[in-house]
Amino acid sequence: MNKTVQSLQRRLIALGFPLPEHGADGDPGGETITAMNSALNELEALRGEKPPPPKPEPSASIVPADWMPPAKVDRIICHWTAGAHKASEFDRSHYHILIEGDGKLVRGIPSIKLNEAPARKGYAVHTLNCNSGSIGVSLCCMGGSHEQPFNPGKYPVTRKQWDALTSAVADLCRCYGIKITDKTVLSHAEVQNNLGIQQRGKWDFTRLAFDPSIVGAKACGDKLRAEASAKL
Repeated sequence: MNKTVQSLQRRLIALGFPLPEHGADGDPGGETITAMNSALNELEALRGEKPPPPKPEPSASIVPADWMPPAKVDRIICHWTAGAHKASEFDRSHYHILIEGDGKLVRGIPSIKLNEAPARKGYAVHTLNCNSGSIGVSLCCMGGSHEQPFNPGKYPVTRKQWDALTSAVADLCRCYGIKITDKTVLSHAEVQNNLGIQQRGKWDFTRLAFDPSIVGAKACGDKLRAEASAKL
């Protein structure tokens, strides 16, 4: 008889983990091991020492792989087209990825590779003096809108567009190794303040028609970064 095992068995029985078949017989069998594991799990729970829950799986990719050629890029700048909910040829000439009102992604004409610093002929011209090293993603919306007083017009930003945007940003960050900060993932409205590069009164995004509680460039940008980070 193993007196150490028998002592442990008696202690388990005293704590309410009975070993009904053999009791404290000194035999380190399956019942003893099961009771011991149960006791350890309860102890960890009482101490708040349970292991952290597993991280959620990354969201499924929505940006096709061939839209993301090898390139050295530093940031993603998010816009709206100030047009309708469908991407026009003009829109496609200025951005790498566009997102229509129903959340559908449309590939822009320029390759992301062309915006690798220094930008090459035919690159996507989407942000004043901040195109080199920048991926341009735009929501197709906000034609006829006004900032003050706020009026989203006939083509407001939709929730489906926003959800597709945060998923696309997560894909791009994952592909190009971009760490999400307020200088690497930002809206056009944040460029002047966050990067110190003067713009011309751009307000995409300072308001989100599907969520009136979010007001201001930073608030919209923080929402963008938080939701994209959650999908990484």
